[in-house]
Amino acid sequence: MKQQTTSISRSVLLLNHVKTFLSKPQNVILLLLGIILTISTVAPIVAIVQDTIKIHPGTIDAYITKKSSGYSFVNYVDLFTSRLASQNLWIPLLNTIILAIGSCIVSILYGGIFAFLVTRTNLAWKKYLSSIFIFPYIMPQWTLAVVWQHVFSSNVVTGTSDGLLASMGILMPKWWCMGLFPSIVVLGLHYAPFAYILVGGIFKNMDANLEEAATILDTPKHKIMFRVTLPMVRPAILSTILLVFGGAMGSYPVPHYLNLVTLSTKYVSLNVKYKGEASILAIVMMLFGVAIMFVNQMSLKSRKNYTTVTGKSGQISKINLGKRGKYIIALIFVILTFFTSIFPIVSFGFETFLPNPGDYSFLYTGNTQNLTTKWWTASDPKAENGLYGQLGILHNKTIWHAFLGTIYTAFMCSIIAGTLGTMIGYAVSKNRRSKGASYVNSVAFLPYLMPSVAVGAAFFILFSGEKINLFNTYTLLIIVGTVKYIPFASRSALNSMLQLSGEIEESAIIQDIPWIKRMTKIIIPIQKSSIISGYLMPFMTCLRELSLFMLLCVQGFILATTLDYFDEMGLYAFSSGINLILIITILVCNTIVNKVTGASLDSGIGG
Repeated sequence: MKQQTTSISRSVLLLNHVKTFLSKPQNVILLLLGIILTISTVAPIVAIVQDTIKIHPGTIDAYITKKSSGYSFVNYVDLFTSRLASQNLWIPLLNTIILAIGSCIVSILYGGIFAFLVTRTNLAWKKYLSSIFIFPYIMPQWTLAVVWQHVFSSNVVTGTSDGLLASMGILMPKWWCMGLFPSIVVLGLHYAPFAYILVGGIFKNMDANLEEAATILDTPKHKIMFRVTLPMVRPAILSTILLVFGGAMGSYPVPHYLNLVTLSTKYVSLNVKYKGEASILAIVMMLFGVAIMFVNQMSLKSRKNYTTVTGKSGQISKINLGKRGKYIIALIFVILTFFTSIFPIVSFGFETFLPNPGDYSFLYTGNTQNLTTKWWTASDPKAENGLYGQLGILHNKTIWHAFLGTIYTAFMCSIIAGTLGTMIGYAVSKNRRSKGASYVNSVAFLPYLMPSVAVGAAFFILFSGEKINLFNTYTLLIIVGTVKYIPFASRSALNSMLQLSGEIEESAIIQDIPWIKRMTKIIIPIQKSSIISGYLMPFMTCLRELSLFMLLCVQGFILATTLDYFDEMGLYAFSSGINLILIITILVCNTIVNKVTGASLDSGIGG
């Protein structure tokens, strides 16, 4: 009887603990989102791991095993040990790692130097340069790769139409026109704004006491730079390396346009006859994402703090570049940012008026009479040459349907990812010391560190089977986009919620104000700028996404996949027109957001 009473009391005690736990909204949110995020992250990974050992009818594993179904490790054996192992795995893997490391070096050097000049010197025209510098990241990733083709390609070297320089008789070597070098430069320039924002933020807000103390102690300037300043920006440099490395690992458009074989491009080429082996490549890319998250966690634990020994508070005077120097250096960056930010827009616009897009030979002959508007205005494809049965861009229903699909997908992803991210930020900040909050925070951020191609591949395998087939639906694009972009919103919301005093909500709880009212009337209005950015980042990123969606839908669904379709058809004027539409849409949305909310990527640094 006593034992029965004890077991009943324990059950009651447990029930009370559960009731107390669930009485707090942040705990319910944490529990529900923990389950949802675990399923949305683990289920695709399980599906892709299973796909590596599954026998696919009509592919290499079925041919080797002489079976049409079942499971086998033959894909692993063939990928790692066959005579094609170097071509299918080791060369793409080496190229991918070199590309990722090279992109990190270019982005940190270019973005870091620019951040130093903007924040620590009297550089001229800072506001303009700061605003224009972030354009390459705002624009689609493949923008600079296509522009590189337009400028440097030639019939003699690359076997394509003569680009801008070739039309003037300047031929660049093949290693400059395509392959590893241009891919590193293009991705480095694309991700340089990361380094500028992260490093620039630390330079801007760095404690002046540290450098001032060293100055008082007669420490040479070069020693101050290497012993004091650089160690302070080391966390920002490490964050940049992690973000750029993860992004470059999964980049598909840049290697695709510049003819570099990487894990992502090899995945696409193997996915027809070597499905199981392609899935192994996706797993390899995912492992790099997990490794990046592990390195990030280790860096947070080992991060050092610096304290001044002497010196008084104040702001270190900015380095004087000289009356002419500040304008000469600024002019160099004006030229560089012109070619990375403004020239792409001009180039894509001009391409749509060339009779043979990519061919600038008319510059050499001086004949501009052949410029045409047919790519925009053709209403009868039979009356014009080279349209392959397509109407002009202004009349083309496929393009405009894809445009509306892009806006719809981006809007839905931003709404769902922004809302879930805000809830995660709120719940994690309220339970910041619990293991559950740490788990949810890590699982929410993991998809961002995973290469986009690998995430897209995992969801393609999960949702294109016989039981659940969502292939070529906006539902699938929204699910994948939401999972991938939740980290933007969750990190933005978490940072803002951590700044909010708990006493504000406690006073509302004492007055019996319901949780929904507390959120909508108190918490969200106070931190609205950070929460709005959590909605805007998924929207802006989704507009220019290709790697994530290219396996999940066909042409006509969104602009990115439609652009790729017209490229394959040989309608390069159409793909240039779509690029132009995308860039203008993104820049207009970004400008509207800046004007309405005052939010800007480079705000607080120099923009």
